[in-house]
Amino acid sequence: MSSVDVISEINRVASELNKFILENVSGEPTDLYQSSLHYIKSGGKRLRPFMTIKSSQLFGGTLEQSLPAASAVELIHNFTLVHDDIMDNDNLRHNVPTVHKEFGIPLAILSGDVLFSKAFHIISFLGKKSGIDDSTLVKMIGLLSSSCIDVCEGQSMDIQMAQDSDFSSKDYYINMIKKKTAALFRVSCELGTLSSQNFTHKDLENLSRFGEKIGISFQLVDDLIGIHGDSNVTGKFVGNDIREGKKTLPILIAFERLDSKGKDLLRQVFGKKDASELEIKQIVDNIAQLKIDKEIRNIANAYTQEAFEHLQTYDSSRARTWLETSARYIVERSL
Repeated sequence: MSSVDVISEINRVASELNKFILENVSGEPTDLYQSSLHYIKSGGKRLRPFMTIKSSQLFGGTLEQSLPAASAVELIHNFTLVHDDIMDNDNLRHNVPTVHKEFGIPLAILSGDVLFSKAFHIISFLGKKSGIDDSTLVKMIGLLSSSCIDVCEGQSMDIQMAQDSDFSSKDYYINMIKKKTAALFRVSCELGTLSSQNFTHKDLENLSRFGEKIGISFQLVDDLIGIHGDSNVTGKFVGNDIREGKKTLPILIAFERLDSKGKDLLRQVFGKKDASELEIKQIVDNIAQLKIDKEIRNIANAYTQEAFEHLQTYDSSRARTWLETSARYIVERSL
């Protein structure tokens, strides 16, 4: 199965998901819902809900059964994006102005709150309507709420890392992204499995671990793209993590390997909000010369291979193939 096939299937699922969300997230005042749906309408890969739907299909679930959970996951993801962008004071996402830049900070905060609330509303009411029993819905809501707590804890750890004068350890970084990013991938697969209503406890455990490992891989590659990507493609400013003082793994490794002059420059500019484009470019160029991109991708690939081990007991169904192929796409992607 080629990357073209994967992208085509991801886009097909995203189209179904977008339609479902737009039909079920609306209301008054109009500005509140326009701001809430700003990122949904701007595009996006929808990888997390894709994992939800394919996890459900792995156990015989239908699109109708999994769409409420998949939509809830995407709404929670967008809620985190809106609030993250406010905290980081970012100007651009997906090549469009961030919500708080387009609609103002007060409305952006409210739009995030609406997305969070709608996620639980959809999974509760529309999950029930799609035929999922009450006991399963209670478990799904519990897992989703736990993942939200993990995301908040991970974000707090990220903020603490940025504030610390020393560069944190790699282990601390991995633990941070396990909460901040991987928790949402983990619950995506958990909710998909539960949506199928044809699973065992071991199935739920396997897909939970699969999702978590893929989430770690995703963030590793995302952080790499942050200093090696093309802003015209990604819609993000390359090197912005340096300006914001985010201690990603590429930056942690770079700090270990830069010469004394390079380390001094990184310390001077790191977390400097008004750093010039020239200063940022110099550091990005210095890091690029270390050629750590292959190393980061190899680490991400190792987590992906560990994830695949949790799918080995299942027949080579089309759903399993989509899960594995989309995971490889995550590691190999350039945006």
